[in-house]
Parts: sequence; structure tokens; C-alpha cells
Amino acid sequence: WETIITTVIKTTDSQSIWIGVDIIEIDRIERAVDRWGQRFLRKIYTDGELDYCRGRIQSLAVRFAAKEAVMKALGTGRSDLGWCDVEVMNNGREAPEVNLRKRAKIQAKRIGATKFALSLSHSKQYAVAFVVASK
Repeated sequence: WETIITTVIKTTDSQSIWIGVDIIEIDRIERAVDRWGQRFLRKIYTDGELDYCRGRIQSLAVRFAAKEAVMKALGTGRSDLGWCDVEVMNNGREAPEVNLRKRAKIQAKRIGATKFALSLSHSKQYAVAFVVASK
């Protein structure tokens, strides 16, 4: 890990990559869906994400973590972007991909980020996402 972190720090100084990571307890998403239902789902997820996840809580949770990770990589945080400004989709067997919309797209252009590599994982309790944005 030290080698990876050192490389990222050195490269980040030249502003050629940006990283973001997030982890969430899956039951937090389950509780939010149980409490607020469609209101929560429509606020956080795009139609494409909802179609793909089909109510699977682990899939919803890992996308929530991915949205947070992308927002961190963009250097904005949640207050500056809408949840649906970041979409996380899977196309067949390929790796997950990030689709930026509205304010997220503007922010990416502002900092020069054009490519996003995303890794998603989950266990029974946690969902984690790691993103590297680059020029």
C-alpha cells in the first residue's frame, strides 16, 4: 500500500489524477429504503440505476458508495452536486462505468478529469467503492 499511496500523492501534486473512496453499511441503505421508499430511491438513483439494481439492496448500497467516491474525486462533496449527477452503470460483463451529468460533468471539465476507473465491492455488511479520475 505504501507504494501505491506514495505514487498517488506524487502524481496528485501534478494534478493529473484525483482519487475518491467511500464505504457504507448496507443496512443504512436498507433502512432508508424501508423508511422513505420511492422518495429516497428517486432522489439518489437514476432510472437506469434503479432498472439495473431491481431493488437489490447490496447493488443500491455499492452505487451509493460509488457516487460518494466520485464526488470526493471531483473535489466537491454532496452539497455541490445532485445525487443523480453521478450515474454508475454496468454494461454486460464489463467493469462498472461512471456517467456524469449536469453539475458533475461541469466540475469534471473544470478540473480536467476525463476518464474514470471505478472498483466496487461488497460483503454482507459493507459496500465500498474506489475511483481514480484522470486526464
